[in-house]
Amino acid sequence: MTASPNVRIERDSMGEMEVPADALYGASTMRAVLNFPISSLRFPRTFIRALGLIKQSAARSNMSLGLLDERIGNAIVAAAQEVIDGQLDRHFVLDIFQTGSGTSTNTNANEVIANRASQLLGGDLGSRLVHPNDHVNMGQSSNDVIPTSIHLAALLAIKEDLIPGLENLATELEKKSEEFWPIIKTGRTHLQDATPVRLGQEFLGYAGQARYSVQRMRRAQEALAEVALGGTAVGTGVNTHPEFSARTCAYVSEAAGVEIRETANHFQAQASLDALVEASGELKTVAISLHKIANDIRFIASGPRAGLGEISLPEVQPGSSIMPGKINPVIAESVVQVVAQVVGNDAAVTLAGQGGYFELNTMMPVAAHNILESISLLAASANNFADQCVEGIEATTVGPDMVEKGLMLGTALAPAIGYDAAASIAKEAAATGATIREMAKEKTELSDADLDTLLNPEGMTEPGVSVGGGGG
Repeated sequence: MTASPNVRIERDSMGEMEVPADALYGASTMRAVLNFPISSLRFPRTFIRALGLIKQSAARSNMSLGLLDERIGNAIVAAAQEVIDGQLDRHFVLDIFQTGSGTSTNTNANEVIANRASQLLGGDLGSRLVHPNDHVNMGQSSNDVIPTSIHLAALLAIKEDLIPGLENLATELEKKSEEFWPIIKTGRTHLQDATPVRLGQEFLGYAGQARYSVQRMRRAQEALAEVALGGTAVGTGVNTHPEFSARTCAYVSEAAGVEIRETANHFQAQASLDALVEASGELKTVAISLHKIANDIRFIASGPRAGLGEISLPEVQPGSSIMPGKINPVIAESVVQVVAQVVGNDAAVTLAGQGGYFELNTMMPVAAHNILESISLLAASANNFADQCVEGIEATTVGPDMVEKGLMLGTALAPAIGYDAAASIAKEAAATGATIREMAKEKTELSDADLDTLLNPEGMTEPGVSVGGGGG
């Protein structure tokens, strides 16, 4: 085969292939480029970084075990660092929808690192001074490298992006809880009026959801920390040193700043994606929490005149091309849409988890794409929600103004006059438009002082039976 000036000839076990002259990848990657022209989706930066960390740490382990020549090994370490740093991203060219083990992408990494390492040693592209299989992939298989890369990428994204985003949101919600604590409004259950609640208590609940979301991500990190590396082809560890996995995991943990450890059972680690399914489920739970918070906030802010209007949101952009002055809760709406995507991604990860047949799961790339996208979307959405919406929320006077008119103040009468009598007062107040205080003054012998004590909204926002019974 004679190459044109814009291509060069590379070889793999199947023969010769033309590849772009300046490409660091080789023949096997080029075959996958031609085999999978499916979508525009590619592995994200977080995954390529994780793959580079594993290849670099593997070279260090193999050198420490006396299995890899140090001159070649150090060149691999240097080339892998360029992968880690994002300098070689344009050479990672493969579609997400490819071989189910991710072998094409593992080969892509092996070829890129081998060719770049060969250059660093003074060789030409394709010279194989550093061999993609014999050197870069030493002691490894796609079947353990790819699931380990997914776990590592998810761990890094959770630590560096998602947990900080959730903590940012929790902090802003806690600030609002403190700011809004003196404001008492009508609570709502079943979308109907309920006993009074502090606006700050509502925001304390939202902050709690964000804090618990961080805890859920800690649990996901624990599941993801156990990795398949060292099992090679089918979990037996054939063609790898018994100490390879433990050493490589230690190198990765030190370099990445997150802990990974060799699984105690390689067969389950490669035959299933159970840890990813678990982590995706936690991400879905976080998403549902964000939906609750964002949805409540946009409804509490609805109006400003024909809705609830108890809070006002920052005005970040015009809301209508036809209605002048209209402002919409667009930041909250973006959160709700992210939630829909994350729930869909979780369904894809769940189906990918069902792709484990005998000794290998063959839906790893699509699982990687969806779980990493979920982490990225939730991180960005939590930060954006905190910074562009929650931080600027202000309370209006609508909530407090409506408390005295609230029919559920009647709950506080029950300990004094009984449930049935209190219910009768509430119903008559609803029918006549009177307040609970006005009807109680008319229908009972309770004094003004008694009513002031019983119908004190502030007292009704705290535990205790002296100011009223429970509600439903």
